[in-house]
Amino acid sequence: MKVKTILVSQPEPKIENSPYFDLQEKQKVKVDFRPFIHVEGVSSKDVRQQKVDLSKYTAIILTSRNSVDHFFRVADEMRFKVPDSMKYFCQSEAVAYYLQKYVVYRKRKIYVGKRTFEDLIPLVKKYKDESFLLPTTDKVKPIIPEILNELGVNWKQATFYKTVISDLSDLTNVTYDILVFFSPSGIESLFHNFPDFKQNETRIAVFGNTTVNAVKEKGLRVDISAPTPETPSMTMALQKYIDAVNKGK
Repeated sequence: MKVKTILVSQPEPKIENSPYFDLQEKQKVKVDFRPFIHVEGVSSKDVRQQKVDLSKYTAIILTSRNSVDHFFRVADEMRFKVPDSMKYFCQSEAVAYYLQKYVVYRKRKIYVGKRTFEDLIPLVKKYKDESFLLPTTDKVKPIIPEILNELGVNWKQATFYKTVISDLSDLTNVTYDILVFFSPSGIESLFHNFPDFKQNETRIAVFGNTTVNAVKEKGLRVDISAPTPETPSMTMALQKYIDAVNKGK
């Protein structure tokens, strides 16, 4: 079946040159965006109940832009002035760049991994005497605490924000040729909103092995997956698939 409509389970890109817009124009398909999950901040009171005293930490581990926003939000709510001496360990350059929204960029205090949490290991080892705080979501990849425990550093994980299922009831009678997912939480949201969901002719595109597994656990079929050596991005995987099925359109 040819592809005419795609629903991406994420917010619409804010940049004009998003590859999704290029895909839409080149393939003459309709691409809609709708977050299946969203983030809500945890109150400073709830953070305190997790026995978190921000003054006890000399380093913050930041895995996403959400972790940056909610760390500084909670610090503000607690009336805690983050000291200039604080060290920031950012999982990627994108997170480090975003951090500049809140702090003056000083390379000696901001340490940056390449992309994955594993990339931070040498940096954390180098500063193993620091007291680390990991402000994060309620759904943390198990590998993160495993790595920090193996390193034997002084660290604490605290929930500063939660991943919440979005209300998709307005999509009840809407169908798409392809649904695109990037996390197991997106699949959870799909079945929370539509417990009787049947895949039928709907194609499912997924990013990452954990998302692939979540789809299969629900008895669904994975039609498009990324990243692969040939298609490292989701838009490239969609492009390849649509090229194949829309031939002769």
